Amino acid sequence: MMSRESKKAAAGLHEKLQILRSITHSRALSDTSIILDASEYIKELKQKVVRLKQEIACEEAGALKHSSSPTAVTVETLGHGFLVSVFSDKSSPGLLVSILEAFDELGLSVLEATVSCADTFRLEAVGGENQVKNVDEHVVKQAVLRAIGNCSEGGRQHE
Repeated sequence: MMSRESKKAAAGLHEKLQILRSITHSRALSDTSIILDASEYIKELKQKVVRLKQEIACEEAGALKHSSSPTAVTVETLGHGFLVSVFSDKSSPGLLVSILEAFDELGLSVLEATVSCADTFRLEAVGGENQVKNVDEHVVKQAVLRAIGNCSEGGRQHE
């Protein structure tokens, strides 16, 4: 005979297995099959994470390839804004404007900036978040890299 505590534990386990079954979209009926389906589901999710990380890395590499010179972009979160640093071995016409337009598209206002674009390009800007939510370091960095890539492509087309 099962004690009351054992029945309660078994019912709790069964309930958790049913939750797992619904989360993983399993059609299995036995506990073992539900666990095996959940294991497969976790493997699929891990593969998706790897694939997404590869896509992000390719996008970053692609943005840097479009740039004709070595470029470094760093973004740090500061309270409700960001510190954005950009360095490029070569300055190109319109690069500053392109980056500032990217900030504008993200709803970031530039609170303070230091720019040098004689031979090399160097920008250090403090941007405050305006209206748009869900803007994080990665989103800002991707926008800046796209702006640099677009500016480089535009510069090559005019040569």
